[in-house]
Amino acid sequence: MAYQIKKAAVLGSGVMGSGIAAHLANIGIPALLLDIVPGQLTADEEKQGLTLEDRQVRNRFAAGALQKLTKQKPAPLTSKKNLSLIEAGNLEDDVDKLKDVDWIIEVVVENLDVKKSLYEKIDAVRSAGTIVTSNTSGISIEAMMEGRSEDFQEHFLGTHFFNPPRYLKLLEVIPASTTAPEVVDFMVRFGEDTLGKGVVIAKDTPNFIANRIGTYGLLVTLREMEKRGYSIGEVDSVTGTLIGRPKSATFRTLDVVGLDTFVHVARNVYDHTEGEEQQVFDTPEFMRKMVENGWLGAKTKQGFYVKKGKEILELDRETFDYVPTKKMKTPSIEMAKQQRGLANRVKTLVYAEDRTGEILWNIFAPTLLYSAELNGEIADDIVAIDNAMKWGFGWQQGPFETWDAIGVKTSVEKMKAEGFEIPSFVQSLLEKGYETFYKEEDGEQFFFNGETYESVPVNEKVIDLKQYKKKHGVIKKNSGASLIDLGDGVALLEFHSQSNAIGLDIIQMINFAIEEVEKNYKGLVIGNQGKNFCVGANLGLILMEAQDDNIFELDYVIRSFQQAMMNIKYAKKPVVAAPFAMTLGGGAEVCLPAAHIQATTETYMGLVEVGVGLIPGGAGNINLYTKHLKGLPNGVDVDYQNIANKVFETIAMAKVSTSGDEARDNNFLDFADGISVNGDHQIYDAKQVALALYENGYKAPKHEKVPVTGESGYATLLLGAEAMHLSGYISEHDLKIAKKLAYVIAGGNVPYGTFVDEQYLLDLEREAFLSLVADPLSQQRMQHMLIKGKPLRN
Repeated sequence: MAYQIKKAAVLGSGVMGSGIAAHLANIGIPALLLDIVPGQLTADEEKQGLTLEDRQVRNRFAAGALQKLTKQKPAPLTSKKNLSLIEAGNLEDDVDKLKDVDWIIEVVVENLDVKKSLYEKIDAVRSAGTIVTSNTSGISIEAMMEGRSEDFQEHFLGTHFFNPPRYLKLLEVIPASTTAPEVVDFMVRFGEDTLGKGVVIAKDTPNFIANRIGTYGLLVTLREMEKRGYSIGEVDSVTGTLIGRPKSATFRTLDVVGLDTFVHVARNVYDHTEGEEQQVFDTPEFMRKMVENGWLGAKTKQGFYVKKGKEILELDRETFDYVPTKKMKTPSIEMAKQQRGLANRVKTLVYAEDRTGEILWNIFAPTLLYSAELNGEIADDIVAIDNAMKWGFGWQQGPFETWDAIGVKTSVEKMKAEGFEIPSFVQSLLEKGYETFYKEEDGEQFFFNGETYESVPVNEKVIDLKQYKKKHGVIKKNSGASLIDLGDGVALLEFHSQSNAIGLDIIQMINFAIEEVEKNYKGLVIGNQGKNFCVGANLGLILMEAQDDNIFELDYVIRSFQQAMMNIKYAKKPVVAAPFAMTLGGGAEVCLPAAHIQATTETYMGLVEVGVGLIPGGAGNINLYTKHLKGLPNGVDVDYQNIANKVFETIAMAKVSTSGDEARDNNFLDFADGISVNGDHQIYDAKQVALALYENGYKAPKHEKVPVTGESGYATLLLGAEAMHLSGYISEHDLKIAKKLAYVIAGGNVPYGTFVDEQYLLDLEREAFLSLVADPLSQQRMQHMLIKGKPLRN
């Protein structure tokens, strides 16, 4: 049977249920959101004269959850427009609608009897072949489907999303013994390709993979803190980014998760295990006391940390008072910061003979051993365990990758000396003469399966550029960028300067890439896999030249940047830009002239130059303006002023999209541009688009004159800015920047509707940019951004 999911139903409208419905809506799948019928009226409903029979009351929980979606932070919706794809209802009046959906996701309270009773209801109405899944975080999948029809049992499994569903990558798929293999295969592929998730197949064991190991690691950390007298702040200062874990480290993470939730998850494993393992999952007394006090973390504004005024205080677990936050200070921390790469940093810290080394070793050793003991029990292989921890808990390295980093042989010797029992899986690795759980050969990764090494399975849509370059090499590179042959006649230009900031090295490589692709390739992708696509031009270099009065040099750089952007725009072969994460200033300017933009769901795009006292200088103004024009139908009277106003507002207010969808709303993307839901598939998707454009006979755009608003348009643009200045909302210098920007967008002193050359507009842009870069107040803004990392309003 070929499965398709065109419509879904989410049962349970709490934070998780509504978040899953929002994620479905974000990717264009309509969702029915159902919850229980309330047992009594609210005071407000009584005031309105409503009764328990009114539909408005009966749908209250789901309808209320939809309203909250637009206010929650971080935003569950990529665009508020997506809310229209979710229909609110209830589990009594609307249960018959379940026969029309392809996927039913249960997200109700974690109670086996409640779930079984709901499944009985579903089984009576669902159509044969409809997939039913539970988002349980730990209840047995086998126990839940007992007593259900054969077709239900064949199409039932666990799909455990992590909160918040839009942002956290992990999806644990947990088959039951009765689940049809083709249903499992479909859900894995659907999870990766459509939901955009990192999918791991977990076994039906308590808390599955990520929560089982993650909770164990957190409890081991709590135990060590109590045993050795570390403070909460000290532990957080060494269990976060220093060791490749999230910035929220241990206790800020627990505050975000909620202490009640964490205690519940730990209790679930405690109830299903025994002996030493069970003792670890017994939460410390001080934590239970915090739950009794209602100090649950972020949701009660008090947990391990509390904010008093501007100061963040930490809990002293002995006195239960809040005290100033402490940080760990040891020689090993300073030594680790000098190391290149996470693996070397972690190795330095774990073996250090000081307080940092002591706590980290005592957290790492038991957690690594526990992961090895569970290999085969909670998952089929170490790849699933490592991926679950990276995608669900934000670890940069999974347990077995961490073990490789600190040295398996060395660490096992230390563990044995301390009396730890070494799992047979690890013993087997060492007895066979192997030294690492993973190895690499010819750019391909292999993992140890208990007997030998086998290939790490990879979805064909995942192109890892680091591995790819090892296997295939590069065509040409300099300090800022590399040109790579992606195969099938497509090349890729990868930025790799610091923060991927654009300087002359990247500009030279853009020009070389266009030339090379026009001669020998079908198309070019501009993309990379850094932390961000590109955060703009090299601001430090611009400021240095400006302070040295090297305006001639800056003029050359800006001309070169503009020309490179025009080369992208008028390339004879299609250029596809693949932006993701921060795509700011010059990063956005690289994308705007491309034949196609293939963004990701999490693309934060904007022309933000006014924040540093400048305006876009790499053809960003003209290309955003013409992007707006391009979307208009032919033969319709166009209000150029309306377009100029929108472009002016977007740039003057430094608007940055909060998603790929919003980038489209802001016209950085047009109707034809694409969004990859799975960021790991973006390079593949961009490559396919480049090939499709080529195969369909791509023709470079013609050089055409651009209609502008001229003098009258300039005056209109300034009205708002001057009013804001008079009201004290913007400074004199802000007004000066606004005037320069307005002049460029309006096209200077020409009549409304005049068609002008692109070069004329580029010259206006460059003159405005250079006059602002020479201004001491703009230079102050640039300096402030470089030093403080935030804008200065002077």
